[in-house]
Amino acid sequence: MNNLVALLAESARTDGGRVAIRQDDIVLTYAQLNDASARLTTLLQTKGVRAGDRVALVMPNVPHFPVAYYGILRAGGVVVPMNPLFKAREIAFTLRDSGARIVLASSHVADEVASAAAAAGVECLVTEPTSFDTLVQASDPILGVVDRADDDTAVILYTSGTTGTPKGAELTHRNLMTNAATTAETLLHVGPNDVLFGGLPLFHAFGQTCALNTAIAAGATLTLLPRFEPGRALEIMRRDRVTVFLGVPTMYTALLHHGIPDGYGPSRLRLAVSGGASLPVEVLHGFEREFDVTVLEGYGLSETSPVAAFNPPDRPRKAGSIGLPIRGVELGLIADDGTTVGPDEVGEITIRGENVMKGYWNRPDATAEAIRDGWFHSGDLARVDEDGYYFIVDRKKDLIIRGGYNVYPREIEEVLYEHPAVAEAAVVGVPHEIHGEEVAAVVTLRDGAQTTTGQIRDYVKQRVAAYKYPRIVTFTDGLPKGATGKILKREIIVQQ
Repeated sequence: MNNLVALLAESARTDGGRVAIRQDDIVLTYAQLNDASARLTTLLQTKGVRAGDRVALVMPNVPHFPVAYYGILRAGGVVVPMNPLFKAREIAFTLRDSGARIVLASSHVADEVASAAAAAGVECLVTEPTSFDTLVQASDPILGVVDRADDDTAVILYTSGTTGTPKGAELTHRNLMTNAATTAETLLHVGPNDVLFGGLPLFHAFGQTCALNTAIAAGATLTLLPRFEPGRALEIMRRDRVTVFLGVPTMYTALLHHGIPDGYGPSRLRLAVSGGASLPVEVLHGFEREFDVTVLEGYGLSETSPVAAFNPPDRPRKAGSIGLPIRGVELGLIADDGTTVGPDEVGEITIRGENVMKGYWNRPDATAEAIRDGWFHSGDLARVDEDGYYFIVDRKKDLIIRGGYNVYPREIEEVLYEHPAVAEAAVVGVPHEIHGEEVAAVVTLRDGAQTTTGQIRDYVKQRVAAYKYPRIVTFTDGLPKGATGKILKREIIVQQ
């Protein structure tokens, strides 16, 4: 079976009574998760979903997410997950661009999703716990699984570059199955007795592969936290006896600042994994001292399923390094002229292997630009030492990472330019002690126009997800420009 849902089917067959998903008092065994997803498949098929159809998924880390995720895959559909913090404008774009047949939405975000679905002409199915569960249970479970080829698309993850509109990275069944298997078998050494912390958003590649699919592939338990809060995270880690913590740097910082509470008791935590952005070495060492656990860093992108490099647990860990290429993956470093750089020289990371996406959905030009001669060009700059360990140096792109979430300046600039008082705008990231980076907008106003920084901030806030809008807004008489008129962001100095 080449369908990604084979991970669930096999674990359910091996030990159906083992707990697969937990969220507080809600528990799904492997048999129950398998059955619920099979019943949802039947429901989707009655609504016309066929192999290759895109089905959007907008919900936080709740048990309905894996039920819907594997139900869509079992039907041969393509999962299009979205951030539940998105506003109707953002959701509608993704629904239209992906050509989604239907969207499944958590009741927490039903209003925004329903508005977007109506605008896009897409059916919206709200997963309100009581009525939705009744609806699913009324459907007979599908007996089989729609088979898919290795290179058929399983998931489309939308990601923006610093220019243009968001692009959908097509990840195949083989991409995701091999990345989950490698993560479980060679990186985390996860088995049925492990409990993985599920605080990473499941709509994101990191949480989806390294938490959800890895846990399911290994027959382990995933304990979910819909919204990260350090005290709550520690409570769940103690209560559910978490063995593997997965997080982004801001989570580590928050937990370190919070500290282990009195009476926390012995921990089963044996490993911590960090990704999504560079983890400050000081935070890494501080967390290891406080929690008495090794922290291993890795590297990847949505386009690489996501894991491309990792500090292997059976070799010396190098603090500050993203580690070595994982099984089935090659990394290279190239200069601007395309030549390979030597040890300790800086170059752009290129990636080739079983984890690299098929391409961008309906964007052949963007695909051709990103994947050249079989190598995916990451836009990230790094160096490699004599032992083959890679170290990120800088980002070639203008991507802002706020609290582990990617913020793409161009998207926010587009919204700013829609404001009637704005003549020009540039969005940049500035260092922030808690969030890593904060979003800042520098704006010039049209002649005679009047507005305030607060009004500009609120205008954007109403139109994009909460983590994206600029907390810092400043006015200027003119933005620095090059000879061609391009705004030179490197010369912008934000007054905080």
